[in-house]
Amino acid sequence: MRRHAPLIALLVLALVEAAAVWFIMPLPGSQRVRSVELAYALHLARWPLRAFCLTALAWGLPRLRTVGRAGRLVTAAVAALAGGITYAANFVLPADVLFRQPDHVTMVAPSEAGIAPDRLVVGLVLEGEARAYPLQFIGYHHFVTDTIAGRPVLVTYCTVCRTGRIFDPRLDGAVETWRLVGMDQFNAMLEDRTTGSWWRQANGEALVGPRRGTILTELPSTQVTLGQWIALHPDTRVMRGDPRFQAEYDDDYAFERGTSRSRLTGTDPRSWQPKSWVVGLRLGGIARAYDWNALLASGAIHDTLAGRPIVLVVAADSASFFAFERADATTRYTRDADSLRSGSTAYAFDGRGPAGTLKPIVASQEFWHSWQTFNPGTTRYPSDERPRAP
Repeated sequence: MRRHAPLIALLVLALVEAAAVWFIMPLPGSQRVRSVELAYALHLARWPLRAFCLTALAWGLPRLRTVGRAGRLVTAAVAALAGGITYAANFVLPADVLFRQPDHVTMVAPSEAGIAPDRLVVGLVLEGEARAYPLQFIGYHHFVTDTIAGRPVLVTYCTVCRTGRIFDPRLDGAVETWRLVGMDQFNAMLEDRTTGSWWRQANGEALVGPRRGTILTELPSTQVTLGQWIALHPDTRVMRGDPRFQAEYDDDYAFERGTSRSRLTGTDPRSWQPKSWVVGLRLGGIARAYDWNALLASGAIHDTLAGRPIVLVVAADSASFFAFERADATTRYTRDADSLRSGSTAYAFDGRGPAGTLKPIVASQEFWHSWQTFNPGTTRYPSDERPRAP
């Protein structure tokens, strides 16, 4: 047994290092396994397991000469393999190595950002201060931290789910520091530095770790074109990309416009396919998905969700979308080039109108597989039938 200990130890080490990466990165088959608990257990046990393997290796090395020349060659080959896997798992493949963070987030006037007006942004207004974060930047970084009107914000985006979320990063009275740790069920996971808990980007929930079950406070954000955002908020500040990552930023429009057919981030132009676009709404604990193709065809969709009449509208740019509560179930709206109109009354896309302000509803554009996975009780429009589980 002792003479085979080096080979066994190296095989176990290679398996542990490979599994730790496979479970939390979008590798073939990994995201269809509900294994975040196992992945987290491996993450916590990585140093004891490494120590055990290295101890077994050292214990067996003196007897390695007894396995013969062929045995030593096999052991050497496995050692090279284990070393390569260990190096890649820790210095090449980690999510925070593949997708690095800017040293700081720079916000500038729109004229200084160098962003075309038809590029998509995730926008947020706090205390009257407007900020816009282009998808071409936050799609690479997956998250950035910023401060708006003296309040910290955590701006996140997962291109595999097409989910943009902005959260309050404060936990237990302190601003938390974050790290991109990987992916679970095709959704980005973040790790907090204080407890090492892992958090889901799609809803801000801690999946595993000491803070399991805690949910970050989400801040209402909007996904629109930069031009539309500037029209609504002329004094907005816009995130400027970090020059160090210019080669990594997405310079074309394929992802944003849905023309990409990439396995992970590409779009299916049909309706109700895993990679089809939907707009998701949640009111009163009830979730519903709205087919993007149906929204484009109609311009505005009227519905009742959780007993409240709503309207979902897409702007004339066929990219910016908004949702509001209607005054009552009989009120209908049509979309003009730059407004939502009810009879002779026009409302801007932020809800402002001469007779008052429409109440906005948080709406998110996502891939259907994402909304369905993280809102398992969802219904869908135009069919209210409960869809099958993914």
